Amino acid sequence: MTIFPPDPNLGALRLELSRLRAERGWTYDELAARSGLSRRTLIEVEQGRTIGSLATWHALAHALGAPIDELLGTLCAGHEPPAPPAP
Repeated sequence: MTIFPPDPNLGALRLELSRLRAERGWTYDELAARSGLSRRTLIEVEQGRTIGSLATWHALAHALGAPIDELLGTLCAGHEPPAPPAP
């Protein structure tokens, strides 16, 4: 029997990105300059038009000074992350 994981909470991830950007008082242009990503990419990710690649989220985590595991951990908001494998 296959047990599928819950869907990732992409809304929570986008809200966390928006919160971190706003907390710093940064515009999309400021975050674009700090992350090396385009302003358009940032808008599309934050507004949910695209998910973004792992490289995109890595660049955002570095630009925001946020540990990537904490940033991506918001994908599990509302459900338990997977348990570690049994020994």
